[in-house]
Amino acid sequence: MPKFKHWIMVAHPWAWPASGSPALIAFSYVFYMYKTGVITEVNWTFGILAIIGAIIFHASGNLISEYHDYMSGVDRMEKTGPIRLIVLGVFKPKPVLIYGYIVLFVGILLGVYLLINTGLPLLFIGIVGIISSTLYYKFKYAGFSDVIIFICYGLSIALGVVYVMTNELIWSTLLVSTPVGLLIVAILHANNTRDMLQDKEAGIKTQAMNLGVEGSQVVYQTLLLATYVIVAIAVMMRLLHPAVFLVLITFPVAMKNIKLMKTATIDNLAKIQFLDTHTAKLVLMFSVLMSIANFAAPFI
Repeated sequence: MPKFKHWIMVAHPWAWPASGSPALIAFSYVFYMYKTGVITEVNWTFGILAIIGAIIFHASGNLISEYHDYMSGVDRMEKTGPIRLIVLGVFKPKPVLIYGYIVLFVGILLGVYLLINTGLPLLFIGIVGIISSTLYYKFKYAGFSDVIIFICYGLSIALGVVYVMTNELIWSTLLVSTPVGLLIVAILHANNTRDMLQDKEAGIKTQAMNLGVEGSQVVYQTLLLATYVIVAIAVMMRLLHPAVFLVLITFPVAMKNIKLMKTATIDNLAKIQFLDTHTAKLVLMFSVLMSIANFAAPFI
């Protein structure tokens, strides 16, 4: 019989910063624009609800993918990475799927409430979230997971948070949120590189499998380095204050991760067993520092 902690664990709470981070950056960006006079009206409550909603949608997607990964043979006892409670027998597959759709329904209800109080653009942003939650496994198995993750986590979450707070589609948000979006894709890419042999046995495709180890190493390095370049571009375009260069504190961590990725070989992928976790920590550090900078910048 699953315990309460198992119901939390099966939704992969350690991954939730991947949705909370772009939402937090968007919230802080609205604060920066408000304090500098770029926008004049903000609904802070809707912003908090949008952050919660992003995490709810993420949790539902994790649960639905957990079910499909088990049923398709992707998740097995010998697979590395985080514990998988269906594989361990803590859960039967069907309850996890039902749980996922219940969580998704809660997220949709929250989205409908925000939609009623804002406008139609949120509907289209919400549809991206629903597709990502319910059909992510199909994109993953066809080698398009990197694309859908970037669109959902790198772009739509931040755009949605800013929209519900301001009732405006502020397109500069897309550039501001792209750096953390690239880092989130890097989490997935590290995971898929580590699992490429097991994924091949399961009969699915990932971008890492298509690229091979050396190609995946180049992509991972590019994702991390491009993150800091885009921050500099946003500052030069005066979308962000130079205070956001505070994120450079995380650059040594990024370089350490890149060096670790370069040690992997097709015969020893275990060397990057925890690289996805290390990258997730980088995402959290980067996002917190960028948000702190946005909150502080108007007073500098």
